[in-house]
Amino acid sequence: MTEVQRDKIRESVRKNYKEIALSPIQIGSCCAPSCCEPEQLQSISIEEVSKKMGYTVEELSSIPNGANMGLGCGNPQAIADLKEGETVLDLGSGGGFDCFLAAPKVGFQGKVIGVDMTPEMITKARLNAEKPQFQHVEFRLGEIEHLPVADSVVDVIISNCVINLSPNKEQVFKEAYRVLKNGGRLAISDIVLTTELPVDMKQNMELYSGCVAGASSIQELEIYLEKAGFHNIQITPKDESKEFIREWAPGQNVEEYIVSAVIGARK
Repeated sequence: MTEVQRDKIRESVRKNYKEIALSPIQIGSCCAPSCCEPEQLQSISIEEVSKKMGYTVEELSSIPNGANMGLGCGNPQAIADLKEGETVLDLGSGGGFDCFLAAPKVGFQGKVIGVDMTPEMITKARLNAEKPQFQHVEFRLGEIEHLPVADSVVDVIISNCVINLSPNKEQVFKEAYRVLKNGGRLAISDIVLTTELPVDMKQNMELYSGCVAGASSIQELEIYLEKAGFHNIQITPKDESKEFIREWAPGQNVEEYIVSAVIGARK
């Protein structure tokens, strides 16, 4: 894939998430606004979707209004094991949902950084970060393939259903390795392929922006992680995620090709 082709994919993804950030309708379980009709969107309970992904009622009630748009595919907090004083980086932070959940766990001695390539998402997240309890949370505009973060400053990298959107996943993991401290760790929830996608689905940009067509296999992800330098690599598929994945593109049976997985590794 050429860099021009990659840029076209990034622009399509950016456009999609700009629309989501500016939408007055809460998106719910859909990764792409085209996957549900407006009347269906209004009937979706984001809280119920988030519970299916593994978030608790307490977590969901602790974040600012509008931060949770139901766009993930799991709960990276569940495996992050965040500790007070740690620096956390969220790849593709969106409205700041996981950043705001991480903030009280690392405390004011720690730091939370969210990176997103969509200006409208950054604006949305920064507005919520103005609250006093989030003074140690910041949001930076940038691509996850070229992180606006210094070398070896991060303890934990989290991400929720974003790396599959990148057209250069190998570079994403190289950047993740660069910014992590020695001993730092990944705690990622993302989509993986369980079988080869049909060609028409692979070439469907709506499905790419909808967290389907850009998914890699477990074997591919393991190769990317190993090449970047990571060890203790663990990728665990979550078959129960098919329950909400099938709602992303009704009638297209996407749950037959992809599943959510937990991805962990160490530098």
